[in-house]
Formats: sequence, structure tokens, C-alpha cells
Amino acid sequence: MQRYILGRLLQAVAALFVISVIVFVLVHLSGDPARLMAPPDASQAEYEAIRHSLGLDKPLLTQFGIFVSNVVKGDFGTSYRWGAPALLVVLSRFPATLTLAGVAFLLSVAIGLPLGIVAAIRKGSIWDTLARVLATLGQSTPVFWIGLMLIIVFSVTLRVLPVSGRGGLEHLILPAVTLASFTVSALVRLTRSSMLEVLGTEYVKMARIKGLPEILVVMKHAFRNALIPVVTMAGMQLAALLSGAVVTEVVFAWPGVGRLSVDAVLSRDFPVVQAAVFLFAAVYLTINLVVDILYCYIDPRIRY
Repeated sequence: MQRYILGRLLQAVAALFVISVIVFVLVHLSGDPARLMAPPDASQAEYEAIRHSLGLDKPLLTQFGIFVSNVVKGDFGTSYRWGAPALLVVLSRFPATLTLAGVAFLLSVAIGLPLGIVAAIRKGSIWDTLARVLATLGQSTPVFWIGLMLIIVFSVTLRVLPVSGRGGLEHLILPAVTLASFTVSALVRLTRSSMLEVLGTEYVKMARIKGLPEILVVMKHAFRNALIPVVTMAGMQLAALLSGAVVTEVVFAWPGVGRLSVDAVLSRDFPVVQAAVFLFAAVYLTINLVVDILYCYIDPRIRY
């Protein structure tokens, strides 16, 4: 196991390096931030002075070399817009994104897993039909549309929940439900299909023949063996919630990393964009590793 984890960590370092090259090239090809920072009536000399102060007058390879050497030390540079270390700017917004994604994930698991299990056990029933309709609607409806409809119904029409911003629990309900809509649907579909596959196996039939209680057959013998694909999906969805909450945060003006990333891209704030992408990549790689390790505890037959 230790050798496997060490190998995955080395792969993560290589992946982060490749990501750094791609992100660095793309953000530098997106435009010149000095043009945005310079006053409309700035002279060419003033424009060049701004480029020099930002280090943008150096060759691209030189800029990349400086960037990599600084990243190794944990320095992503200073934000052009906020005037603070880029990593600190991103980390200051991360708790808001973590709160939103965490609540959305818990909501997804609390709804998706039980509904998927019931749909598999009661195949062909009204619960199964409801689960399949919910899964289809959730995966085919754009997230921003769901958010706008929730705002219209609960904020504009009923006036029971706030439209935007971060505050108490009432501010969290609409964005969390919006963000969880796709994940609930994905978990329902995968849990249902995995359970249907396992419920038809011989060892489940044998457990029922022995007269074991149905709840024990379902949860111990069926659900545990159906967990591996579900855990994989749940881990990927958690990573997607943390890094993919951009649309939801923009719709509800939630002050998280997603909205910060959009603002940074629009203002061509290279250091903040690069720090945000590195954070999201690290989250994905970490969750992937945790999911792989969990396989051993879910199914003792798996060994690395």
C-alpha cells in the first residue's frame, strides 16, 4: 500500500506540472492584463511601465521558469486586482466553496442513495418510476436554469428565501439544492443499476433462502457489494462540486472560489487563475487517491 501511495503521489506531481504548463500558456494567450490596468488615456511609456512592473515584458519561457520556481516555494505571485498573494486570495474564498459543496454533497448522498436502493428493490413500482424521472430531469436540465427557477419561485414569488449572498442557513438552501441537482440524479441512476446487478447474484438469493431479514440482505450482502462504483461516482462528484460550482456561485453571488475564478479570468489576473486551477487539481488528485484507498476497505479482495 505504501508503495502504491508513493507512486500515486509521484503521478500527482507530474500531473500538476503538466497542468501548470497548459494553464500558464492558455492564460497568457488570453490577453494582456496591462491593457486592462492601464488608464484609457495612458501613454505607451506608461503602458510599458505597467508591463515591466508585472514582469510581462520578459520572454514567455523566462516567465514560466520564474513561475515554476516560485510555485515550488508555494508562491503563485501577487494578484493584479486584489494586491495580495494569489494563493491567500484563493484560500480566503475556499471555505465558502467548501461549505456549499459539502452541504450539496451531503444532500445528494442523503437523497440519491436511499432513492436508488428503493428503486432497485421495488423495480417497476411508482418509486422506481419516480427515481428514473428524477434522474433523467436532473441530468438533462441545465444547472443555471434550475437556479433561476428556484430564485423565481422561492425568492421572487414566495419571498421565503434570499436571492443571493452568503449569510445564515437560509442563504445556503437554494444554491445547495441547485448544486446538488445533478449529483443526486447521477447517484440515483448508478445506485439503482448497481443494486439491480447485485440483487440478481447467487449469494443474495442464497441469503434470502436462508431466511435472513430483508434489511440485512439488502444492506449487508447487496449494498456493500454494489458500493465500489457508487463510491467512485461519489468521489468524482465531490471533486466536481468543489471545482465545478462556478455557475451556481455566479447565479447566487456566492463568494467562493468559482466566482473568484470568473472575476480573475475577466480581469486577466494570471496569478489568481493559476492558483485556483492548482487548488482544484490538487483537490481532484487527493479525492482520487482517497477513493482508491477506500476500495480496500469496501472489498477486502482488492489489494494494491
